[in-house]
Amino acid sequence: MATKKPVARKPAQTKGPRSKGARSMSGAALVGMLVFFAALWLLWDTPFVAPLKLFVVFLHEISHGIMAMATGGRIDRIVIEANEGGACYCGGGSAFLTLSAGYLGSLAWGLAFLWLARFESRARWTMAVVGVATGAVTLLFMRSAFGFAFGLGFAAILVLVARKLPAIWNARILFALGLTSALYAILDIKSDIIDRPGLESDAHMLADLTGVPTVVWGVLWIGLAGGVVSLVIRRAFARN
Repeated sequence: MATKKPVARKPAQTKGPRSKGARSMSGAALVGMLVFFAALWLLWDTPFVAPLKLFVVFLHEISHGIMAMATGGRIDRIVIEANEGGACYCGGGSAFLTLSAGYLGSLAWGLAFLWLARFESRARWTMAVVGVATGAVTLLFMRSAFGFAFGLGFAAILVLVARKLPAIWNARILFALGLTSALYAILDIKSDIIDRPGLESDAHMLADLTGVPTVVWGVLWIGLAGGVVSLVIRRAFARN
């Protein structure tokens, strides 16, 4: 998160043409983002958005697992259910960091997808990597029948998109995944932690571990999430 002595005037310098692969999104793309955001908000509780939300649950749970392994632990199993419930059962590692990684991890994945969607020429490769990684995680760690079917099915769709659709559509779908993940993470923090502080959530377990109230963790995470989302979107849509 972030915070003249007179100088001689230099001749104005013109910028060369922007690289197609690394160009920044324009105002038209910003309008597109706002339209998609509005549609996502209106359709949030409908079956149309459910697969995207389940994928965010997948990202949430694997974020717990990655942090557990990064701090010396292991993933025992992951479960995801049709009602958007999920759990990652881990052993060892830092309990504090592992519990913190769920909401913030799915937010980070979403922001990464938003950022990568800018690079249209690489979008098909990015989509293929995401699809293969989703399938690999499912095969290695998913232990619920619904989660296993969903993980493999969603992975297959992502790989098919990478193979069959042009780069611009891969970039748009990456963008949709990123925006859904970022929005879901923020709404999930509000719903699970601030609106229902007694719910058995990551923040509730973190409160038991640290003695810091659940709502405090929710407010901290919402503040961090909002600040980072704002920064990334401003950077992503800034003109070169």
